[in-house]
Amino acid sequence: MMRQFELVDKVSGYLSNLDETLLNQAYVFTVKKHGDQKRASGDPYFSHPVEVAGILTELKLDEPTIVTGLLHDTLEDTDATYEELQKLFGEEVAQLVDGVTKLSKLELTADQNKQAENFRKLLVSTANDIRVLIVKLADRLHNMRTLHYIQDPSRKQRIAQETLEIYAPLAGRMGIQSFREELEDLSFKMLKPQGYNLISEKLAALKAERSDMLDSIAYDLKNLLTEEDVDAAVEGREKSPFSIWRKMENKSISLEQLSDIFGFRVIVDTEADCYRALGAVHRKWQFVPGRFKDYISVPKTNNYRSLHTTIIGPNRQRVEIQIRTSEMHTIAQNGVAAHWLYKDSDDDRRKVFEDIKPFKWLQELVDQLKIANTAEEFLEDTKMELFHDQVFCFTPKGRIIALPKGATPLDFAYAVHTEVGNSCAGARVNGNITPIRTVLRNGDEVEIIRAEGQLPSANWESIVVTGKARAAIRHHLRENEHLAHIKTGREIIASVFQAEKKSNDDNHLERALVPFECETLDDLYAMVGAGQVSGTEVFRKVYPDQKSPGMLVTALNAITSKVGSDGNKNAPVIGGDSFSAIKFAPETFPLPGDRIVGIMTPGEGVMVYPISSPLLQDYEAELDRWLPLKWDDEASHGRMYDTRLSLTVANKIGALAIISRTIGEFGANISNLSMNQRDEDFCLLEMDLEVRDLNHVKEIISALRGSRLVNRVKRVVA
Repeated sequence: MMRQFELVDKVSGYLSNLDETLLNQAYVFTVKKHGDQKRASGDPYFSHPVEVAGILTELKLDEPTIVTGLLHDTLEDTDATYEELQKLFGEEVAQLVDGVTKLSKLELTADQNKQAENFRKLLVSTANDIRVLIVKLADRLHNMRTLHYIQDPSRKQRIAQETLEIYAPLAGRMGIQSFREELEDLSFKMLKPQGYNLISEKLAALKAERSDMLDSIAYDLKNLLTEEDVDAAVEGREKSPFSIWRKMENKSISLEQLSDIFGFRVIVDTEADCYRALGAVHRKWQFVPGRFKDYISVPKTNNYRSLHTTIIGPNRQRVEIQIRTSEMHTIAQNGVAAHWLYKDSDDDRRKVFEDIKPFKWLQELVDQLKIANTAEEFLEDTKMELFHDQVFCFTPKGRIIALPKGATPLDFAYAVHTEVGNSCAGARVNGNITPIRTVLRNGDEVEIIRAEGQLPSANWESIVVTGKARAAIRHHLRENEHLAHIKTGREIIASVFQAEKKSNDDNHLERALVPFECETLDDLYAMVGAGQVSGTEVFRKVYPDQKSPGMLVTALNAITSKVGSDGNKNAPVIGGDSFSAIKFAPETFPLPGDRIVGIMTPGEGVMVYPISSPLLQDYEAELDRWLPLKWDDEASHGRMYDTRLSLTVANKIGALAIISRTIGEFGANISNLSMNQRDEDFCLLEMDLEVRDLNHVKEIISALRGSRLVNRVKRVVA
């Protein structure tokens, strides 16, 4: 454990204006407050906050952050109070300790729902002052270093898993690579000990085997740069066990087949020296095409800057070389924390966070919280952002947009601005018209084509890979769904009250707001439209002395066909869209020409069934949920609808081709086909078709029955 004077010496080594009294006071305070408390290792508990403070000194953080490291567990685990910290150490430290305390209470993987909600709280807590997150990462790092002392295997597994899924990627996004690599390796060692040990042993053997060659390359590299009058330090590096494991998994290759296990870092004085060193290296050795990356010109989103190249060195051995300045190297290792080193005052250091990319990324995540429907949805979208490598694309004006690998022009559009994404109708990539699902590559120039009236559709979710784009699409679709619920609910209520010849003006309907815990009439309409409350129940709250509506089922003729006929091309005639207030019941396949009925379904809205559906038997005792519906002939014209046929077909060569040709001749499309049974003479097929209406499918069935190869055919209605 680091002793008091050692901690003070380390901090005073990089902070010239250190208040040693405050630091000493914090050290004594945490020792006194934690008293006889013990950790799982048997060590005094205060050793943990002292070690956390020591980890923070490695990042050369400011005095309030170091003091917070010492005090970070006092509010949670001792009798210390916020007011006490505020009085002794100031408002800034008290707020930081309080922020870390709130994070410490979060158990991110207790279950999926709790994990998601607590991850939401974590980001909100850290977004205002990123130092809270840095202290939390240091806290997690020391806990992982001592994880082996915990006796409960399931708890150890849970902590390691959440570290690998959440904290290590967050450290990477904050640019603190030293934290990320150690957190990943410690988690890997706990979760897959055999894999970790195997890779570590092979890595040690390879290092011993190639040590002479690596020393020779380092010597040649240093001499080369000296000859070019580039003052440089050359240091060897090797990949971490976890990064090797991940690459082996992704590429399905052995460790011996990896070409970049070992490499070199070249640290120079200036940015210009970086490019001079690169030129010298490429003149001396052949470089591997496709393996050169200039992260100085185009930094990563975590502010990482460096030149990467891979050369064919001695003995035809591939060697990776990274070239950077000392400042770039410090930022590469310490991320956002490194920015404190290059400002004169604490105020300047805090202000700089507003301009650096990792902090902006964190702020964008918090903005996504405002439009995410659930915490689980937000966590899913955020993990998409955390676990992707990047490609860099350009707007026509030269602005760089960093996107995850696999991103599409639609992701690009949403990265520019949400409204650009919502109105995206197409894209030009490098001057060529390109589908919005095209995968973008490094260096692509992307121009988004926008169209008035263009709106997101549900299938866009399957096109995008960024959490920001997915969250924006879902938000827009939910807003449309909410408006559709309001419209449907208003019509349902009007029909019920009209049937009973009672007023449904605002003054009367407001009587129902309190019983249904609604703040506005739109909230009430939305509840009715979503099927959470029936129109009958609203009527009874508004007119409690009135007998139950007697002719309700036959009177609701206002809810017919108008939903979706207002120009929204994504909404079917009376629903059917997963984001519409009126939807087709799954697997029932109603068609224009069928008699149909709607069932109010809580959380779903109105579900449409053909009147012949046997599923309606389940609702015979709940007639107040039934709504008579009819097709809107004008709105349904030109649309295609799903239907399902069951066929018994002769098991002969060419039978399926003849059936397909017959269906095609009638202008229908086969969307799905399955063979449920087959014997020597016959096959039993189920076939999903896209047809115009009931008459259309009847024509197809008649034609199929006329074929000598079709023994039986019927329409399937669930």
